[in-house]
Amino acid sequence: MPPTVLYCADPLHDRRADGHFAAEAREVRAQGGTRALVDHDALLRGDAQRAVAHVPEGSGPCWYRGWMIPVDRYRDLARELARRGAPLIVTPDRYRAAHELPGWYREFAELTPAGAWTEEGALGVDVAALARRLPPGPGIVKDYVKSRKHEWDEACYVPDLHDPAELARVVGRFTELQGEWLAGGIVLRAFELYEKPVSAATELRVWWLDGAPRLVTAHPDGPAAHDPDPVPAPELARIADAVARLGCRFVTTDLARRTDGVWRVVEVGDGQVSDAHPATDPGLLPSLLLGARP
Repeated sequence: MPPTVLYCADPLHDRRADGHFAAEAREVRAQGGTRALVDHDALLRGDAQRAVAHVPEGSGPCWYRGWMIPVDRYRDLARELARRGAPLIVTPDRYRAAHELPGWYREFAELTPAGAWTEEGALGVDVAALARRLPPGPGIVKDYVKSRKHEWDEACYVPDLHDPAELARVVGRFTELQGEWLAGGIVLRAFELYEKPVSAATELRVWWLDGAPRLVTAHPDGPAAHDPDPVPAPELARIADAVARLGCRFVTTDLARRTDGVWRVVEVGDGQVSDAHPATDPGLLPSLLLGARP
């Protein structure tokens, strides 16, 4: 029997899938699968029991496809679903490994920009000392999961990581804006210059299931139109080795081509909470998950 796929419920209509995932959820049913709904807002409030109230008991192994979940709340979700006979296929420790940078960085260190980070919750540390672990030059500030790239100059980009005053300013603003949603701790990463994303083919998201690259799509933030002469897909053998070492069942790797022509892994993520480009066929991911072994 295929796994059940869990989607976030519409906050205003708890019997319908959230509009962002509605097309995928319809495809699950069209392909003969079963979908159930999770109350994401209740989960974030700490009420995991209410969050899974509409998941039928005895549903069997489940994939989750929805909005990002903090690691502690994902653990709550996994516990409540297991009690209902609907265990998550991706365990909390494997979710954390793919979702948070400290979990995946070591395996991808040669393929991704250099990084350093604080311990979880350690916000009062000397970020200048942290930056000295990295070479001088530009960098970015983020947490274990996300940056604030839309506030680039204000809360993301640092012209020189070894400039203590400028680094403190950007880190302070980033922390302020993230507020209660800051995930883990502070991460500093070396900045690399990539080709301008004028084509959907210059920023890619690779979807891996059980160590195999099953889909290659445009990055969700990339342009909608494809270049008539797209950049050839990168060689994935070295990335496949890193994915295998990570040991997570369903992950994504975001790739960008540096200005010297080298493809780099910019981010790694858990596939359950990775968004798809709007132009992606909504039937592709359901087909992938329904065909996987539980």
